[in-house]
Amino acid sequence: MFIDIHAHAYRVPVPGLNDFCSPEELIARYDELGIEKGVILPIVSPEIYFPQSNEDILEMARQYPDRLIPFCNIDPRAMTNSPDAPLDKVLTYYKAQGCKGLGEVMPNLPLMHPLVQNLLRHAEAVGLPVIFDGSDQLTGDFGLYDDPGLPQLEHTLQRFPDLVLFGHGPVFWSEIGRLETPGERSFLYNLKGQQIGRLPSGPVREEGVVPKLMRRYPNLYGDLSDFTACHAFARDEQYGPRFMDEFQDRLYFGTDMCFPTMPVALTGLMLRWRDEGKISPVVFDKIARGNAARLLGLA
Repeated sequence: MFIDIHAHAYRVPVPGLNDFCSPEELIARYDELGIEKGVILPIVSPEIYFPQSNEDILEMARQYPDRLIPFCNIDPRAMTNSPDAPLDKVLTYYKAQGCKGLGEVMPNLPLMHPLVQNLLRHAEAVGLPVIFDGSDQLTGDFGLYDDPGLPQLEHTLQRFPDLVLFGHGPVFWSEIGRLETPGERSFLYNLKGQQIGRLPSGPVREEGVVPKLMRRYPNLYGDLSDFTACHAFARDEQYGPRFMDEFQDRLYFGTDMCFPTMPVALTGLMLRWRDEGKISPVVFDKIARGNAARLLGLA
């Protein structure tokens, strides 16, 4: 019923340092949720998690070819740490090995940083879609930094019109409606290491930049993984279904599955909206699996 555009697994998890799923645990969770297969995204930047190799991802996908689909990932600081690094060579190699995209890109650098732009330039040339995570701060976090209103994302979409770029995470989805304050865009950690902050809630009284950017740039897609995307839709039971209907061809179901017991509220929300007639069966099928099957070249 569902294809997951965004999940994580470690071939050999590191207890106490990250509690990510093993591939077997991820597949067991998929069976519980009615997910037929999913994309596993390597983590290569060291800001918060232990990096893993693209080879680990490929090995897991080859072990479970009917359930797991590999993406590759390259830290933009790789191969000379310069904006003219020949990252296309690496991306071309991993595409030939079966990787269907690039991500999750999440070093804590500005989105318009020359190193990041170099990586995206090569991804466009090689023909790999990109999933990235964002941040509203530099230092003490992971993810590509952008300002309120996402101007760096807009400039990137302008610069690379043939690059399929997936918006993902709280910095992106918090701007489905107009922000009350810039601090609503994401979370942060206090001095005790506890996550604090808030996301926008309540009805969408005025559209934010996300729907405007999606109307303006056909290469901007929506990754619905992690709870922040579901929160953005569920906060307004009238606007959320309208958004899904308008952008039905560029929205992709996802989980961002990390640990084996991670809740996934999006499945229930989408099924309920379909059964209540808030989204049509056609819209449901596209977002749940059809768009992903087309993008990934699945039967």
